[in-house]
Amino acid sequence: MRIWGLTSSILGVEFGMGEVTIGHDSVPEILLVCRSQLDAYFRDKKQIFDLRLEPRGTPFQLKVWQELLRIPYGETRSYTDVARKIGNAQAARAVGLANARNPISIIIPCHRVLGKKGALVGYGGELWRKQWLLDHERR
Repeated sequence: MRIWGLTSSILGVEFGMGEVTIGHDSVPEILLVCRSQLDAYFRDKKQIFDLRLEPRGTPFQLKVWQELLRIPYGETRSYTDVARKIGNAQAARAVGLANARNPISIIIPCHRVLGKKGALVGYGGELWRKQWLLDHERR
């Protein structure tokens, strides 16, 4: 995983492969805390992240991402459910586009949003990862 941020907030978490590199002599504490919390999540020891997030996006995207943070661990919602929660029941497709642009994977849990009738659709980190994350949270 690739994690980046400022000295006091997380800007992004994304899936990636390859070598781990550190761009500076010292790594901000928030990035180390984020890595530690993600490690705990993957070891089934953490369900709620306690990090200052600072995703960059449009006002609509920020509203969607804020709503995603309200979806409890192990539960899912549909794109339409999220659209209704943000006050625009007709915006399911726009919610999907906001999900696709989520810069803080896992922590802002866009993987918990499904299509109609629970269909596994749309995930920037690939659908097999989305299924794995959902299964992981249901254990």
